[in-house]
Amino acid sequence: MRDAAINLRALPEQRDLIDHAAELLGKNRSDFMLEAACERAQAVVIDQVFFGLNADKFKQFNAMLDAAPSTSPGLERLMAVKAPWPAESK
Repeated sequence: MRDAAINLRALPEQRDLIDHAAELLGKNRSDFMLEAACERAQAVVIDQVFFGLNADKFKQFNAMLDAAPSTSPGLERLMAVKAPWPAESK
């Protein structure tokens, strides 16, 4: 059961286009918009997780992952700072 409301404003031309597309698919406006928004949201999320590389770029990427980390004086200083909260006893 859907119980979370999503409200938005659109230009009349946008609403009419959405209504026409929804009608072509035999859907109502809400179902059409929710499906389209979820498909786009999934694509955005997946794009942040998966990416494609050609063979040369993939080799470069793997080489970077396999390489020893470079030294970072800033990170070393940060890791040397004592935490302001009490240490956890084990």
